Amino acid sequence: MIVKIPSIRENVSIVESFIENAGDKVKIKESIYGNVLVSVTEAVNNAIVHGNKEDKEKKVKIKLLKNKKSVRFVIEDEGVGFDYDSLPDPTSPENLDKVKGRGIFLIKNLADKTKFKEGGRVVDMLFKL
Repeated sequence: MIVKIPSIRENVSIVESFIENAGDKVKIKESIYGNVLVSVTEAVNNAIVHGNKEDKEKKVKIKLLKNKKSVRFVIEDEGVGFDYDSLPDPTSPENLDKVKGRGIFLIKNLADKTKFKEGGRVVDMLFKL
C-alpha cells in the first residue's frame, strides 16, 4: 500500500485516516495502534516541514508493508536529508523546555525498530504485531 501526498501540513489528517484504514485492513493491534499513529504522523510531519520545506510541489510517500509478525511504515521525502546521529538529546536538562526536537526521539522509542536511510530522507519504522 503506497500513498503520496503534497507537502502541506493539513495533509497530516489524511495520514491519520490512512493509518486508521490500514489498521483495520492489516489488523494492527490496539495495544500498538497509538505508537503507530504517533510515530507515522510525526515522521510525515517532519518530512513535510523539515524535509520538503512545505513545498506543495514536493511529495511525501508513505508505504505500508506487512508480514505475519510485523507492520512497517516507510516515509520518504524529496528533501536533502539530515544528520540523524547528531540531533540534540531532548531529555537533557538544557533541552527539556524546548518545544521542538522531540519527534525523532519519539519515533525511535515508540517503534520496535527504526532505520534512517538515504541520508535521512527515508524513515523506516517497524512495529511488531
